[in-house]
Amino acid sequence: MKKIILAFLALSFVFSSCLRDEVVTKYTFYRPVYKTSEQARAEIKSYAPVEIIHPGKIYYKDGYVFLNELQKGIHVIDIRNVQQPTRVGFIKIPGCVDMAVRGTILYADMFTDLIALDISNPLDVKRTQIVEGAFPENYYNGFLVGKDKVITEWIRVDTTVLQKDYVSWMGRVKAEGGVFALAGGDSRGGISNGTGGSMARFALNEDRLYTVSHSDLKVFNVSNPEKPAFVKSNPIGWNIETIFPYGKNLFIGSMSGMYIFDVSNKDNPVQKSVFEHARVCDPVIADGNFAYVTLRNGTECLGFINQLDVVDVTDLTKPKLIKSFPMTNPHGLSKDGDLLMICDGKDGLRFLDAKNPRDIRTIHLMKGMNTFDVIAIKGIAIVTAEDGLYFIDYKDPFNPKITSSFKINI
Repeated sequence: MKKIILAFLALSFVFSSCLRDEVVTKYTFYRPVYKTSEQARAEIKSYAPVEIIHPGKIYYKDGYVFLNELQKGIHVIDIRNVQQPTRVGFIKIPGCVDMAVRGTILYADMFTDLIALDISNPLDVKRTQIVEGAFPENYYNGFLVGKDKVITEWIRVDTTVLQKDYVSWMGRVKAEGGVFALAGGDSRGGISNGTGGSMARFALNEDRLYTVSHSDLKVFNVSNPEKPAFVKSNPIGWNIETIFPYGKNLFIGSMSGMYIFDVSNKDNPVQKSVFEHARVCDPVIADGNFAYVTLRNGTECLGFINQLDVVDVTDLTKPKLIKSFPMTNPHGLSKDGDLLMICDGKDGLRFLDAKNPRDIRTIHLMKGMNTFDVIAIKGIAIVTAEDGLYFIDYKDPFNPKITSSFKINI
């Protein structure tokens, strides 16, 4: 019995020593800022240029680049002199991820709403229309946005905890070293449409705006650009990722395949076919009789394939795989004539000779960037990367050069 008591006292001493130890631990977490929908809408206006911190999707229109600042708004950048691009201003749009421009009207998502802004004066944008509840499926970094309140931003909070007692770590934010992370050119009637990147979920085709959610294709009538009107929503499938317009068709990328929709009847898209592939992330573009699909692995995609698929779409009802080409971790892509550009993740921007779709070859690999998406416009590649926005002169594709860039400010 004495041995048991002595053992118990020894254990008690050990645990009490642990409890009395003082440990200083630093933590970083993000505190949400809540506002009503009306308060958030009141913030939609032009501001002076701000630093690029979290670059998102890109759009090009008439000498201007529109760069999404994830969940915060859109940078407006004048690149008419691409040697010296100028940040004109910043349009604050809480919850914004996607955008498109028709004429002088910019369309963007604001949480669950579609908003239309007159950007004819980018220093003084005017709201022309709100389509409420256009995107009910939208989430904000993993949190469903309510109708009456939205999270407009997250404020970083750094704190230090002095531990004198035992603390359960269940549910605590991560310690320093792991910041808390939440899950998460067509022209008709004198009105021209801009050009989006291959990672876009918004696409303009003539006077219709088509958007994709994770499972639906939505149609908006923008024949009166200032007053977009919701037309209908068509279920497609699951894990839809991107949309690319070409001719009278929409090429839609998903984690499991490429869908082709005929939009000859603008308000009633008709599915022509689906090209299936392994479960991987999948942006797609089309040019002539061929579609180009990049497949990559990733945490959301759960696949293990990194390649470029070239698909013959001469017969839109029967797309056929021509050939697959190995890549490192391909993301967005763009094409200018016979030149194909692929953002190959950490490998950088890959330039390929695509004159023969059955024998595509890399002619140059521009390293030093972890690339995400690209738009090729008249010899200039607009590239988003992990560390910012780049403008690359590819008139000589064997020796492309960075003309200018905006690096992120962390």
